[in-house]
Amino acid sequence: MGFLIALGVIIVLATGLGYGLSAPGYTGDKTDHFDGSKFLNGEGYEEKGFRELLKWMFTRKPGEWTEKTEADVEYGEKPADRVSDSSQVITYINHSTFLIQTDGFNILTDPVYSKRVSPFSFAGPKRMRPPGIRFEDLPDIDFVLISHNHYDHLDIETLKRVKKNHDPLFITPLGLDLYLNKKGIAKTVSLDWWQAHKVDDNLLISAVEAQHFSGRGVFDRDKTLWAGFVIESRNGNLYFAGDTGYNSFFKTIGEKYAPIKTAIIPIGAYIPRWFMGPVHVDPEEAVQAHHDLNAELSIGMHYGTFPLADDGEMDPINDLEKALNGENFILLKEGEALKID
Repeated sequence: MGFLIALGVIIVLATGLGYGLSAPGYTGDKTDHFDGSKFLNGEGYEEKGFRELLKWMFTRKPGEWTEKTEADVEYGEKPADRVSDSSQVITYINHSTFLIQTDGFNILTDPVYSKRVSPFSFAGPKRMRPPGIRFEDLPDIDFVLISHNHYDHLDIETLKRVKKNHDPLFITPLGLDLYLNKKGIAKTVSLDWWQAHKVDDNLLISAVEAQHFSGRGVFDRDKTLWAGFVIESRNGNLYFAGDTGYNSFFKTIGEKYAPIKTAIIPIGAYIPRWFMGPVHVDPEEAVQAHHDLNAELSIGMHYGTFPLADDGEMDPINDLEKALNGENFILLKEGEALKID
């Protein structure tokens, strides 16, 4: 009887925690990728559920990582306050966090400065190297783009700091704004795939299709949308893929927003392929996406900071090198700024 009582208590606590962590869900009319309750991926997507997750957890063969501290690395130089010439300046901070400076605007993507990407400070994927730019060295931020609500892309403690220090506009996929509003971040715009937010006559920010899923707790799976973003500017169009598996929409994006001057594409968290394949491109698929987009330059992201899958720290780098055949697809060091004329 004591065991049954203890089990019941655990179930109640787990259920309560699951509800507590779950984010508010979007409500709206049905579309080709929203069934009235949940968001959907396009054709060919093979969803992996709890059974597959358990299989992966019990058969994992994680690759090697080496933790680096502030004593082991150097921070990048403090970015310019503004970039108002005809260039794009792209600074890699870590994981999927980039500072994009163009047309006098400063844009931050999926900012993550926390030590773990988890609902808990004591467990979950741990940061394996410091961010490339100190938080206090960030220039005034005008816009924050958030691709979806997973903890390694929506780091609420970092977002609160950004709001407090910079008070930018947060641009999100559908439904994700509800969670930010709940957490005290009211300055938000939410977009469906292929919708745009006009900043001024020179800058347009659009949400575009991606292949992924969403959820912060047990009961909010796919209740909010996931997306990439395209920044259209007189200095050239820039595509930020967010977190995504491979599908035909890369070609659609390349055609709809041509020419794409710069693409930022994930290359990590892809092993094992049977489990990660639907939601994370591998380096070979990232190179194919570069071709599909017809991008002048592609930059890799989503690697080297948090152990999220079974690929080791160097696997994405080594596998990208094998996949390349002269393509203009590069990796930046954390803290490195690239000026693109």
